[in-house]
Amino acid sequence: MPTLVHLLLTALAVPTALACLYLLVLTLLSARLRPPPPSLRRVRFDIVVPAHDEAEVIERTVRSLLQLDWPRDAFRVLVIADNCSDATAALARACGATVLERRDTGRRGKGYALEFAFEHCRHDGFSQALVVVDADSEVSANLLEALATRIERGAQALQVHYGVLNPRVSWRTRLMTIAMTAFHLVRSRARERLGVSCGIRGNGWCVTQALLGTVPYRAYSLTEDIEFGIALALAGQRVAYCDEAQVRGEMVSRAAAAGQQRRRWEHGRFALLRSSALPLLGRALARGDGVCLDLALDLLVLPLSYVALAVLVLLGGSAALTWWRPADAPWLWLAVATAAALWLHILRGWRLSGIGWRGLLDLACVPLFVLWKLRVLLGRRSPDAWVRTEREGP
Repeated sequence: MPTLVHLLLTALAVPTALACLYLLVLTLLSARLRPPPPSLRRVRFDIVVPAHDEAEVIERTVRSLLQLDWPRDAFRVLVIADNCSDATAALARACGATVLERRDTGRRGKGYALEFAFEHCRHDGFSQALVVVDADSEVSANLLEALATRIERGAQALQVHYGVLNPRVSWRTRLMTIAMTAFHLVRSRARERLGVSCGIRGNGWCVTQALLGTVPYRAYSLTEDIEFGIALALAGQRVAYCDEAQVRGEMVSRAAAAGQQRRRWEHGRFALLRSSALPLLGRALARGDGVCLDLALDLLVLPLSYVALAVLVLLGGSAALTWWRPADAPWLWLAVATAAALWLHILRGWRLSGIGWRGLLDLACVPLFVLWKLRVLLGRRSPDAWVRTEREGP
């Protein structure tokens, strides 16, 4: 019996401890990055906003983009009204955006909308770089400045900080703010410091036309952002991180809408884990490629809520074993050290999120959040088409 218990604990402890050690290293490297010198303000941008029935929020997003601190003749806001049945196109056009309407019910999804926009921009010839911003977002005024100064210094793929627009709506959005800060800010700072890729996070990313000529956009999965970031890595390109600029997207707080969104994200992520982890590891081992190795580790480390669940099970199992057999106390010490590493990572995310003490108290809801996510993940299959997330208004 003890041997079987030890085998089970080993099977749980090894991946959990390695994941938490990886997160601890990234936490220790997450100090603020030094911004580069100012740009020459000569890069021309197309800001692409893919939108599917986003009449409730599209005006706010377009107004935010038109207020960017950048020469007005050096950027355009292109809204891709993709298979829309509402007033998205008319509202965006009235606000000053250029609108491209796309109708293709056979090829539905954000990836197809982006491919359509990128092809249009390539033939149009106005821009040197393309920026992707979601239709429910607001951006910092220095967005294009942060991108341009790095493009002038050789970067070809970039990601700004992706935060939460409505963090204080509910305990759910506060927990998501902490988790996204840990995932996007803490880890991206560390990766930039290490010289690897921060990956593409779906909102607030940029790629040059020159790079698209080398690595065409062909990402159509539920997590098309991660998929394209992996394609860039396999082509030898890393995604640079812009710490001083940000885009903030709206997170839903109601359980039903949040469940739909979470199911789509996590089914897509697990599908990519199955299809891409081994190719990335193979490339890393064959060529000593740190970018591919880090992206493989990023896929292998499950979302924070699942890591937290594994740590709790490890703590409970090792505590019970130590109570039964005191000689097995090292298992408990390992579990405590693993929990401490994860807690430091979460605390760093909370500290940088700016959510305040209320967010720290909301961490007590983590067990409920984990159970909710498990129920969502085990629910019905996530749709392959672009299903609009229910909005809660501007």
